[in-house]
Order: sequence, then C-alpha cells, then structure tokens
Amino acid sequence: MAHTAYARHAPSIHPVHAVFIAGTIPLFAGALLSDIAYFRTYEIQWQNFASWLIAGGLVMAGVALVFALAGLAPARRSRASVLYLLVLAVAWIIGFLNALHHARDAWASMPGGLVYSVIATLLIIAAAWIGFCPPRLGETK
Repeated sequence: MAHTAYARHAPSIHPVHAVFIAGTIPLFAGALLSDIAYFRTYEIQWQNFASWLIAGGLVMAGVALVFALAGLAPARRSRASVLYLLVLAVAWIIGFLNALHHARDAWASMPGGLVYSVIATLLIIAAAWIGFCPPRLGETK
C-alpha cells in the first residue's frame, strides 16, 4: 500500500496583498538599474530616477507590511508568515536607509547607494518568494 505525504501549506496571500508585494520588485529593481546606470555614466538624472523609484517601492512595501501584519492573526499565523513579515520588514528598513543615502548629493551617494540597492532588491525578491511560495513546514512522511 502506497503511503502519501501531505504537507501543511500556509494559507495563500490575499490578491490585493499580492499586487503590492509584486509591485515592489520592479520598483526596487528599477532603482538598482538606475544606480548601475549612474555608476557607469555619472549622469545625475539616473540618481533622481533611483530616488523616486525607491520612494515608490517604500510606499508599496509599506502597504504590503500592513497586509503582512494582518496575516499574523492567530487563525492565519504560521512560521512562514512570521518569516515573511521579518524579511519584508528588513527589506523596508534597508530601503528606507537607501532612500536616506540617496538624499545626499549625487556624488556622495555612490557606491553606498548601489550597495543598499542591491541588498534591498535581493531582500524584496526573497520576501516575495516567501510570500508567494511559503516553505512547507511540518511535512510528514
């Protein structure tokens, strides 16, 4: 007789929440690409683009954070939802520090702004990955 394994899945995220978490990826990735373009060309407008994209990403990630906090209700709480909230919060904090760093003079924002953009983009991608594909915790064989 075959033995089937069933995994306990974390509940999926709300569609509106999905729009906000997915919307942060192109904004932070666009800021990273703008920082790379500024690093290579020293055209100040790329720095301005990055600042605006970071601001938009912070707004979208802030709304996603509110949804993630709502996902910690006792009926929906899981290890995956707590991990998702923590990664998203760290990504937002790094993004905020990135925004502060980009508020400097354009020449003073490199290479630190580029490093912050790389870290923030990787963290927001990790948060989205955890949010859309939560780890299967508590599997039984």
